[in-house]
Amino acid sequence: MLIDIVIQYMIMKDLADCRYFRAMDNTLLCELLHPERVGLDLPYSIAHAVLQPGETSIHHRLKTSAEVYFILEGAGEMHIDCETSPVRSGQAILIPPGSWQHIRNSGDFDLKILCLVSPGWRAEDEETDENCPDRQNEK
Repeated sequence: MLIDIVIQYMIMKDLADCRYFRAMDNTLLCELLHPERVGLDLPYSIAHAVLQPGETSIHHRLKTSAEVYFILEGAGEMHIDCETSPVRSGQAILIPPGSWQHIRNSGDFDLKILCLVSPGWRAEDEETDENCPDRQNEK
């Protein structure tokens, strides 16, 4: 008889120890859990993103991954394809695969977002607005 052995252990990441970088979408980003970086077969990745007052992320999409933004702090304006809605702390926003999106910090304080991507984020899955059909019509 074959027995599967699952090794479980706790992985913890602290925002205070996180190294932030400017992501492709112009947010200040810290990867908290990413399958390729923690060496686990996770079906998702989790990141912490920050936009300062007045900042807007670059119009972009994830071609094959779904994304959820959970607003931790602040207020903003979420744009997904042709829809726009105000967002605030405590709200979760589902961004379907292939949807063009950006978010603007419309508040007076940092907009802090927990980003969950499934399957885990990959650079080749993300494209920015220069490839967006709606944006090409504006040029």
